[in-house]
Order: sequence, then C-alpha cells, then structure tokens
Amino acid sequence: MSGLRAWGAALMLALALTGAPAVAGPQPDEILDDPALEARARALSADLRCMVCRNESIDESNADLARDMRLLVRERIEEGDTDAEVLAFVVERYGEFVLLRPTTDGANLILWISAPAMLMLALIAAGVYLRRREGAPEIGADDLSEEERARLDALLRERG
Repeated sequence: MSGLRAWGAALMLALALTGAPAVAGPQPDEILDDPALEARARALSADLRCMVCRNESIDESNADLARDMRLLVRERIEEGDTDAEVLAFVVERYGEFVLLRPTTDGANLILWISAPAMLMLALIAAGVYLRRREGAPEIGADDLSEEERARLDALLRERG
C-alpha cells in the first residue's frame, strides 16, 4: 500500500510542478464593464486563432500573445469599431491565418474548391480504369500452348 501512496504523491507533485494555470480565457482585469461589449469581445475572441497555440482560440488560450490579442480586441470595441472592423484590423495585423474560420473568397476559394475537385477527378479516373479493365481479355489456362501446358503439368507433378 505504501508503494501506491508513493506513486500518488509523485503524481500530485508532478501536477503541482507543471505550473499550468487552471483557467484559460480573459483574466478579471481584461473584462469590460459593459456586458454587451464583453459579449461581443468574447464572440470575436472565439473566432480568432492563438498564434502560439495554433488550434485554440485566443479566448481559450493562456499564452501571453493571446492575452495581448484579447486586449486589442477589447480596445478596438471600446473605440467603437464594428465586429467586421475589429476582425479586419486583427487580420491586417496578424494575417488571415488568425481566423479560425477562413474566408471563402480570393485565393482561399482555390483551397476550398481544390479538395472536392481532386476527389471527383480521382473517382472519374478510378471509374475509367475499372471500365477498361472490365473489357480486357482474361488470361487463363485455355490460352496456353501445348508446350506450356506440358511444362505446367510437369511442374505441378514435381510439387505434389
């Protein structure tokens, strides 16, 4: 039983030493006084990617850069920017990769269309291949010459 306690204590110590904060998202000093503005800020933060954590929104991330981005979003909202203006400002500053849901216009349109187009081309190519293969003559024992047939029979007799 003491071995189990030692493992439990080691696990507790390891968890305590990780130093990871327990809560992600806006810190109390970041939250806006106006609940409507704070709701807008949270909604916008949920759509912006943390540039450190990659697939986390800045609303979920504990990274210092995510905090800076949350403060930037709240600052722009307090200055009276619309949601679209805030997003445009952040995209201009950090690039379009910052959006968790990329736009479907411009160069991104090629990316949105290329995957389904490649799938369709692969299905068409597979269909053409299977149709051609279906029409090909089948090679079997009937196509052997007498000499080949005799050699095959001799080989089968040796093995069996």
